[in-house]
Amino acid sequence: MFYFRKKTIALFFGCALLTTLSRALCAADSEVFKTLDFREVIKNAKDKVFPAVVFIKCLREGHEEGKKVTREVSGSGVIITPEGELLTNWHVIDKAVEVRCLLYDGRAYSAKVVGSDKDTDLALVKLTEPAQPNDKVEGAFPHAALGDSTKIKEGDFVMAMGAPWGLSRSVSMGIISCTRRYLPANSEYSLWLQSDASISPGNSGGPLVNTDGEVIGINSRGVIFGGDMGFAVPSETITFVVAQLREHGKMRWSWTGLQLQALRDFNKNMYFAEQEGVIVADTDPESPARRAGLQPLDRIVKICGRAVTAVTEEDLPAVRRLIDGLPMHQPAVFEIVRDGKVFAIEISPREKGKVEGEEFDCPRWDFTVKVINQFDNPDLYFHRKEGVFILGVKYPGNAQRAGLQQQDIIIAIDGKEVKSLADIKQIHSELTADIAAKHRAVFTILRNGLRRQIVLDYERDYEKE
Repeated sequence: MFYFRKKTIALFFGCALLTTLSRALCAADSEVFKTLDFREVIKNAKDKVFPAVVFIKCLREGHEEGKKVTREVSGSGVIITPEGELLTNWHVIDKAVEVRCLLYDGRAYSAKVVGSDKDTDLALVKLTEPAQPNDKVEGAFPHAALGDSTKIKEGDFVMAMGAPWGLSRSVSMGIISCTRRYLPANSEYSLWLQSDASISPGNSGGPLVNTDGEVIGINSRGVIFGGDMGFAVPSETITFVVAQLREHGKMRWSWTGLQLQALRDFNKNMYFAEQEGVIVADTDPESPARRAGLQPLDRIVKICGRAVTAVTEEDLPAVRRLIDGLPMHQPAVFEIVRDGKVFAIEISPREKGKVEGEEFDCPRWDFTVKVINQFDNPDLYFHRKEGVFILGVKYPGNAQRAGLQQQDIIIAIDGKEVKSLADIKQIHSELTADIAAKHRAVFTILRNGLRRQIVLDYERDYEKE
């Protein structure tokens, strides 16, 4: 009897097992169909953009090693118009003297930089001449459409396309990890799309693509260690920037000198009771904002009649774009709240101008110099508002032997004041014209705020040794 019951129990269990297995097979079958559908979606999306992905090689001139050095660097891009305009990163084409692009079908093109913007790390490049006359693309270039990054959500599938590690092109897949990542060290004007699609060196400038086959971002940053984290400039920012790059070759940002703070600043552990506006954290010295009378802890609630609010730090880039997009040299009315009272203050922004100084190689002196820029070198700008500093020191070399160092601000050479790149070019030309007759010069420099004098003997020619 016990045996029968055992068999009966086993039989019922078997029926349950068979039913469960049947359901599992049906469910698995359904998942197979879903997987096949998903694969088709991914394939279609990839096919729309992949032919527009470009492998970019640049010859870049740099001065960081104390002399002018030309190196080959590579990156990625994506063609966005039938005429051959393509998007890439500013840091891919920065200081490039030659740009070459490899298309999807193996044809190679020379290209020119239409415009670039360091603040958003974007560049617009135009394909020009084919490497071989018979390689010329007839009709329109294969190109991809820009999508709307504001519609993307965490968990959405995306593909990162580009040329990692100098390989011609590849595609990786992942999901959107964050749609509003704030990276102030990389851009104050844009939030970033974060994804876990694999990003490697060389992917920079390649497209981040949604499942509709639209470019919703340009891959710019990646983290190799600690898991895959890639960051892309969203198409919302791209659309805003590209229009000005086409028209002006650069972004014409205004500058007020305002430093902003969100109403709820978790990092600084500061929280304001108000629900509207943005806080003035500080103003830069001699800036339009400081001259107009804005003070730390002022709360800006309106700009030219338009209400502004930054509750968290993720809201700051939109406010910054509004402020730095104001017309230059024209009064803009800022409505602020100070000590519970409302004030209207007029600020006339000026042009932000260059955000990085020019560079120059000083042969025989064995160092390179760069113009001081308030945005690129704020610490040096604090000590000297105009002039040049030593960017790189050649090793071995005359400057290194004399004790000159990187970040030294050059005040004067043999008593002649140095205020600009033109000054040092002229002095260098004069002093190196006849080295046999004179090969020593007294450099007055500013190092860490302290003035000192150093004698540079440049008789020895390290290039010929």
